[in-house]
Amino acid sequence: MKRILLLTTGGTIASSQSEEGLVPSLTSEEILSYLGWHDEAIHIDCEDLLRLDSSNMQPEEWVIIARRIAQVYQDYDGIVLSHGTDTMAYTASALSFMLRNLPIPLMITGSQLPLIHPLSDGVDNIRTAFQAVQQNIQGVYICFDRKIMLATRAVKVRTMNFDAFESVNIEPAGIVDARGLHFREDLLIHVDGAFKLEDQLCTDVFLIKLTPGMNPGIFDALTHMQFKGIVIEAFGAGGINFIRRDLISKLEEIVQKGISVVVCSQCLYENSDFSIYQTGQKVLKKGVIQGYDMTSEAALTKLMWALGKTQNPYEVKKLFETSFVHEITLK
Repeated sequence: MKRILLLTTGGTIASSQSEEGLVPSLTSEEILSYLGWHDEAIHIDCEDLLRLDSSNMQPEEWVIIARRIAQVYQDYDGIVLSHGTDTMAYTASALSFMLRNLPIPLMITGSQLPLIHPLSDGVDNIRTAFQAVQQNIQGVYICFDRKIMLATRAVKVRTMNFDAFESVNIEPAGIVDARGLHFREDLLIHVDGAFKLEDQLCTDVFLIKLTPGMNPGIFDALTHMQFKGIVIEAFGAGGINFIRRDLISKLEEIVQKGISVVVCSQCLYENSDFSIYQTGQKVLKKGVIQGYDMTSEAALTKLMWALGKTQNPYEVKKLFETSFVHEITLK
């Protein structure tokens, strides 16, 4: 018999109406009751870990979740984690790095409509998640709208549609269709060592999107605020302006001060390539780290995790030159 843990943290899926709008209120037992079926082949334990709107889900909560999973994973064949959709991709990416070599599947899911709504997508999402964690797979995934996506590749792209998440720059690792649930073996995570909880995160990391005419002084402000790392969403394949407002020289200054800078693209799809244009080559020479085809969520959380391990820019760069959970396609 498979042993599964349903771990709840709140979110829309567990919400009900209040005078101030939707607020998380359903317990894990109540969430389970909405499935309307009982599978004698599995035993499900329920635990209410948090009860938050995911807008309030921050690195401190990621640590709580990661530590709890580290405490109990050996007792289960799989874990389903319910979570709000707004920050789900951040939490999923962070857990992917923090739960190194997780030997069981962790499926993170939620819904666009509360379970109490008669047309909720939550029932289907939870059912799919329970089916997925019964398979012999490993690692952290997001399960949504009958797709199983690598946690570091999933991005919320729609606010209302049930097809809220897309797997960016890589196909979903699994899908449900008329043949049932099936996986792409080549896209699944395979652990290569013993499990290790790596829950030290550096929260002094900032994500910034470049805009035409941006004042380079913003980087002086971030330095003054003692940020240890910056993720920059550059133009196109990696363009950063240096005429009139010289951002590249400013980046060189902050890199020399020991701040790790990761640059990826503002474009959701395809990869950045700093070798194409003069501006990109200038950035590389200044010591910045290429983000290639990473999502912003994955780049930000990986930088938090990397700086939690070391604040040596050279070592941080080496960590970004390694793909741990298929979060990056390296050339």
